[in-house]
Amino acid sequence: MNPVNWFEIPALDIEKAKDFYQNVFDIEMTITEMGPSLMAWFPGAPDGVGATGTLIKSEGYVPSAEGTTVYFHVPDIEATLAKIEANGGKTIVPKMSIGEYGFIAQFLDNQGNRVALHSTS
Repeated sequence: MNPVNWFEIPALDIEKAKDFYQNVFDIEMTITEMGPSLMAWFPGAPDGVGATGTLIKSEGYVPSAEGTTVYFHVPDIEATLAKIEANGGKTIVPKMSIGEYGFIAQFLDNQGNRVALHSTS
């Protein structure tokens, strides 16, 4: 079992952030209010492998290019980076090899968070 099972990515504009991630990853996200927080949920299965999480707008959550980095597994990094750029994000580390573990890239989302991609080819 992998040790990480949840992540939260800060957003100042939850609707704009939701639109960005839906367009980049071709997913549907639902916004819910949980106490004083607004959360847009990434799809996930309770018994699925890997972690899921949310975008979150709440006191104390500030988008940042510093700190922890979440990696999204994608089949094609170059195609995903093109979608990121087309939706207001910016590539900060282009696709690069990490040897036998595949490839990675990093980007800034439209809220200013540093996020990353991983692929095996």
